[in-house]
Formats: sequence, structure tokens, C-alpha cells
Amino acid sequence: MNILVCDDDKTIVEAIEIYLENEGYKIFKASNGIEALELIEGNEIHLIIMDIMMPKMDGLRATMKIREEKNIPVIMLSAKSEDTDKIIGLNLGADDYITKPFNPLELIARIKSQLRRFTILGSLESKSNVYSTGGLAIDDESKIITVDGDEIHLTPVQYKILKLLTANAGRVFSIDEIYEKVWNETAFSPENTVAVHIRKIREKIEINPKEPKYLKVVWGIGYKVEKL
Repeated sequence: MNILVCDDDKTIVEAIEIYLENEGYKIFKASNGIEALELIEGNEIHLIIMDIMMPKMDGLRATMKIREEKNIPVIMLSAKSEDTDKIIGLNLGADDYITKPFNPLELIARIKSQLRRFTILGSLESKSNVYSTGGLAIDDESKIITVDGDEIHLTPVQYKILKLLTANAGRVFSIDEIYEKVWNETAFSPENTVAVHIRKIREKIEINPKEPKYLKVVWGIGYKVEKL
């Protein structure tokens, strides 16, 4: 795997290079966004570690340029810890964010997670019977569900609910609709039954089930999977 490290601090680049080469990765180095874009055009890059604050072209502008044509995973680096930097970076297309100074082991773990997700989703996207949104993907042929590359195990009923909502990401389904489509029978006071399954699905696919990223309630109407 080829990883591009883009940072104007040579000490940080060299330190990251040592850790990544020990893991068997091939490293490409850039000191600003312009150099990074040139390397991406001339080489097969599988992941980018991108600093935010750099001369000539910063990491935010470079990420915007990258996202115009490529879906390479981008992990942003910043010496700042403000949430605004993180939000801007993620909104512009970054896949993850880590603040300096960072634990090298944490960086390696994040890199492996993003590469695993990119590889799995890349192979899934070539299939027609795959439903995905954000980092959530359902391969209906193999019945495999992944979240950020990690396989999730659901019961058959939970699978049917999640597939229904994910295949129609962004659409709100009423509780009656969910019950009738999944159980194939007329709904009769199905609120508790559906709610229990929704809660269990959230516990398996969400980082924080109380603040779900994917499976959301639309109060007074029903449930939906967010279109990301």
C-alpha cells in the first residue's frame, strides 16, 4: 500500500515515515498541497495523511481538489484542537482527523481502519446489489454488513429492517410501513416491536447509539437511515 504524507514539518514527516515503513507501507512525501496533488497525479496512492496548516496550498484546499476527482481516504493532521477545524475538514471530504501531538499507535490503527474500509467498499461498489451510505454498506448477495470496514452481525429481522431503510436512504418510513414490509402482515400496534429492533440495530452499528449517525427517528413519523 502507498501512503502520501503531506506536512511542512520535516520532523513529523520523518517520524511518520519510520512508523509506516515498519508496517510495510511505501511512503511518498510532500511539504504542501501543490506537491501532494502532483504526487497523486503521477502515482497510485491508497491513503493520504494531510496537514491542515501548510504554505502555498493548505490541507483544506488540497482535500477539496482531491475530492473533485478521487475517493482516496484522507486523514487530516492539525496542531489545533478546535472542533471547527475538525468539522471543516470532515465537511470538505476528509475521512478522519487526528490532532498533534498524536500517539503513533493510534495513527497506525486509524490508517489500517481507513484502508480496510476503502478496500472493502471499493470491492462492494462494483456489485449492483450493494446498498451503502457513509461508512455503512450492505451486500445483499452475501448478507454481509460492514460499518467503516468492520463486519456487523444482525438477526434476520434486524437485517431486513436495516436493508429496507438503507436501500431507501433519506426516506422516512412509518412504523406501520416497516412492520408490514418486514413481517409481511398487517400492522397492529407494532410500536414496541419495531422500537426494540431499532434499538438493537443502533447498538450494533452506531458508535454512540444515543446520538446515531445512521439510523434516526423522525418524531411523530417513523425512522430513516440518513443519506450521507
